[in-house]
Amino acid sequence: MRMRKHFATGAAMAAAATMVLTACGGGSSTSPSTSSSSSDSGAPKGTINVGSAYETTDYSPITTSALGMGANWQVLEGLYRFDMSDYSVSPALAAGDPVKVSDTEYEIALRDGAKFSDGTDVKAADVVSSYERTTGDKSIFRQFFTFVDSVSAKDDKTITVKLKYPFSNLKERFVNVHVVPSSMSEDALKAKPVGTGPYKYEAISATEITAVPNEHYNGKTPAKAATLKWSALKDDAARLSAALGGSIDVMEAVPAAAQDQLKAAGWNVEAKPGYGNPFMMFNTQKAPFDKPEVRRAFIKAIDKQKLISSALNGQAVEAKSFLPEANPAYKKPATDLSYDKDAAKKLLADAGASGMTVNLVTTDHPWVLSLVPQIKSDLEALGLKVNHQQMASSALYSTVTDVDNPTYDVVLAPGDPSVFGVDPGIIVSWWNGDNVWTKKRDGWQVSDPESFKKLQGLMDEAVQLNGDAAKAKWGEVQDLLAEQTVIYPLVFRNMITASNPKKVDGFKAISSTGLQLLGVSAK
Repeated sequence: MRMRKHFATGAAMAAAATMVLTACGGGSSTSPSTSSSSSDSGAPKGTINVGSAYETTDYSPITTSALGMGANWQVLEGLYRFDMSDYSVSPALAAGDPVKVSDTEYEIALRDGAKFSDGTDVKAADVVSSYERTTGDKSIFRQFFTFVDSVSAKDDKTITVKLKYPFSNLKERFVNVHVVPSSMSEDALKAKPVGTGPYKYEAISATEITAVPNEHYNGKTPAKAATLKWSALKDDAARLSAALGGSIDVMEAVPAAAQDQLKAAGWNVEAKPGYGNPFMMFNTQKAPFDKPEVRRAFIKAIDKQKLISSALNGQAVEAKSFLPEANPAYKKPATDLSYDKDAAKKLLADAGASGMTVNLVTTDHPWVLSLVPQIKSDLEALGLKVNHQQMASSALYSTVTDVDNPTYDVVLAPGDPSVFGVDPGIIVSWWNGDNVWTKKRDGWQVSDPESFKKLQGLMDEAVQLNGDAAKAKWGEVQDLLAEQTVIYPLVFRNMITASNPKKVDGFKAISSTGLQLLGVSAK
């Protein structure tokens, strides 16, 4: 088995299980008696009310917002889909597995009779245009498909995929190409996309989303609820109050301190180890953060174990490398970034950066803000002066980092690329590929093109290797990331989710942001 399949691990981080691949061809048409529009006892019924920890105005198929992506899982389909509870992959819009023509060419047939929720037939041309959107110049998703040479329509129901080199995780990567009608404009897709999934959007506002069954859906995961309703409740206290008050049935991102309260109220609460983390990002185009030694000093100055035990109530593990320890590709890097106040002081002194004033900009997520007092204290223990500014993620990226010649010092923000998959190529390239992160946000491509180019070369080699050779190459990647410390996780959080068993049935917690509601029914 190729090493990359071993990397596509499930979200149960305590086990290094390989990804389960569905060999049977899924997606043949279901009869009217079993479809989501049927009128028998299996017909969708009731409402599932969800308390989301995020908000957005972007629901496009290439959105990176947690709420937009999580909601789209129920509405849009790729050729394949993840069961986000374990990252097993199965056919969605595809009729079955890719058919191998050669080591670098595959054909994928569409599900027979597939239609968009507006009633129009799905054609291979829609898949091609969706792939082109996903890999366009402005899309951060494009880095996930560097192994693809071309995607074309063989006929109306068949797609041909040609690769630059043999690649074993074809299905897993194509989960991230969400298929929408070629005729839809970018603005329409962002506001209210049309898809082929079991649900379709009914209404979207700034604070609430409703979705209802897609009467044209003929796949294998029909809608079980008559209505899905998401309420954007960014504030932790607001979500908890809504849960205890009975106005929501599923709660995303449960604060660790609130677990016992929800359990006492009869809720199921589950914590799943994940890849989500608070990361520190440095402006490498600005002195003294152009020096790796200074960046390493900041990471080493922070007592991660204390963060975990206090601010995170024990619901996290220290980031000892860029990948979590449970990932089969994990390697403890040669550069030690563990907490060491004295070593951090020396790094700053040797770099001539002692006693400077640092502007720390963070997002306003409640759990991120809970980390700030200790981080600020740890940095000030080195003799630094720290000024803190908080703002919404959208404002932080649009006005602070994604501008020409950014002037910020350090950013603390949350990230979780595991929504796209968990092989190391996904996790590493999300933050360190040829994209907006390295071009503008941290400026790595500009400040040190030689080390950036070296990283890209190592990643290109790693995805083409198998077994121990692949693991060794990913180890080199982690060594370089720790040495450079351009952007680095502090801890890996547990994702805590709660559901009311009196209101919903079949709900599965997942380890990433977002909520998976496929297969969930209302009581």
